[in-house]
Amino acid sequence: MRCCACLFQQSLQCSPFKMAAGESNSRSPCLNLSNPGPLGNAQASNGAHSAPASNAGSVGAGGLNRAAGSTNPQPGLDSDSAARPALNSQHQARHASAQSAAAASGEAPTATASNLTAAASSADTTASLPGSPASVLVYREPVYNWQATKSTVKERFAFLFNNEVLSDVHFLVGKGMGVQRIPAHRFALAVGSAVFDAMFNGGMATTSTEIELPDVEPAAFLALLKFLYSDEVQIGPETVMTTLYTAKKYAVPALEAHCVEFLKKNLRADNAFMLLTQARLFDEPQLASLCLENIDKNTADALAAEGFTDIDLDTLVAVLERDTLGVREVRLFGAAVRWAEAETQRQQLQPTPENKRRVLGKALGLIRFPLMTIEEFAAGPAQSGILTDREVVSLFLHFTVNPKPHVEFIDRPRCCLRGKECSITRFGQVESRWGYSGTSDRIRFSVNRRIFVVGFGLYGSIHGPTDYQVNIQIIHTDSNTVLGQNDTGFSCDGTANTFRVMFKEPVEILPSVNYIACATLKGPDSHYGTKGMRKVTHEAPATGTKTCFTFCYAAGNNNGTSVEDGQIPEVIFYT
Repeated sequence: MRCCACLFQQSLQCSPFKMAAGESNSRSPCLNLSNPGPLGNAQASNGAHSAPASNAGSVGAGGLNRAAGSTNPQPGLDSDSAARPALNSQHQARHASAQSAAAASGEAPTATASNLTAAASSADTTASLPGSPASVLVYREPVYNWQATKSTVKERFAFLFNNEVLSDVHFLVGKGMGVQRIPAHRFALAVGSAVFDAMFNGGMATTSTEIELPDVEPAAFLALLKFLYSDEVQIGPETVMTTLYTAKKYAVPALEAHCVEFLKKNLRADNAFMLLTQARLFDEPQLASLCLENIDKNTADALAAEGFTDIDLDTLVAVLERDTLGVREVRLFGAAVRWAEAETQRQQLQPTPENKRRVLGKALGLIRFPLMTIEEFAAGPAQSGILTDREVVSLFLHFTVNPKPHVEFIDRPRCCLRGKECSITRFGQVESRWGYSGTSDRIRFSVNRRIFVVGFGLYGSIHGPTDYQVNIQIIHTDSNTVLGQNDTGFSCDGTANTFRVMFKEPVEILPSVNYIACATLKGPDSHYGTKGMRKVTHEAPATGTKTCFTFCYAAGNNNGTSVEDGQIPEVIFYT
């Protein structure tokens, strides 16, 4: 069946309908549906060329009223229309009486309820307009007694959606040239929304029959009404955010949940930042958490997306504060500079280094410059003009001299791994006096499952609080490839505890592959471990998963460290 809109458009192109060539005006009465009426979107009335009441016949399925005394039937009408039952005689009498009275008063007679009932007797009918070469389908939703065609409450309420029938309030939604006038029903709205209930029935209830909503999009408001009238959800990529806003404004949490679920299903790296901004704006912590997790997993792709430069400063800060971003720090700096360039344009500022630093604000302090290599820092941030000369000098000193001076930027490594940090200790006892002369302490190890090593625990001085310079490495034994390293330092307090020294990035360790853990310390004599264990097993408390380390002697000069005693007592890792 062709759509109702198309059929109505074709059937209402002229009113009254065009007549066959040479046909008298008195023989072409029709129902004119072009004027809005109190019972629906279209009001039924006789056209200017209506037949007298005494000649009234049954209403054809196509909406055409055939004159009862016509000797030449109109072409194209179905042949059995004359055999259809006439209107009830009582209704005919009322119809004739009403039209006669109207004629006496000089008014155009109007269609009675009985006419409309007959017109509504068939929803889909084939009829031919006079003068048209082919038949067309004409569909009219019944206006009188429409309730009889709806068998459930849901169907009756769904029929009233965006319908003038019984409407008692109108909303002017949108602004400017995009304003739409949308009919509604106070009872239906108040049943579904506490905000509408207060608007219409509260202590300060409005009595206006037209309410302006300039801050709401028409499509979103229609989606809200559709849900309130029929429980149907109509949202898409282009309307979901405005619909979420509208659902929150009018306190319809069920529709909010549908919008959030839609966003979750369509969350990707290229829209994660945009959705994160909206989730923070609409106070949707669960959606915001999912966006951040997606950014953690796909940091590089998320930063490269067009929507990244459109986020607000608070969202940028929230992301840069995270320890779980999976990207090198130099790329984070580049992304922050791109954002600053876009922000200066939004604030109508010149994109000078000074203005970029100004708009970045506290976000600049969250870039972890100490985690870059000296080459990355020298080629990018040092020449950007965003950092002050003092900051550049202190960072260069951090990269090149020992002991390393204090810097104002965070030097804690980011770990792109989630879950609980784990560690194992391979010694059973701690003793004193382990010396250093520039030789590396090394131990070979392997594991039974894939893990990511993020650092070592090392022993500190026996002479009280002291600073150490240290280089840590993990080396692939067979290829002698350095998989991860960090030149850094640590401070100890003179106790026999271990002190954390972390890699700049996690180092992937594969099962049943030999690696060498290496630490080169510069500083006074330290504690060391004894009663070493060849195999150490870590069992996850929650899952019971076991990670088994096997330690072996590393051939070559290793400063005396072995399975039984020495340095590198602790391995810090994620599974």
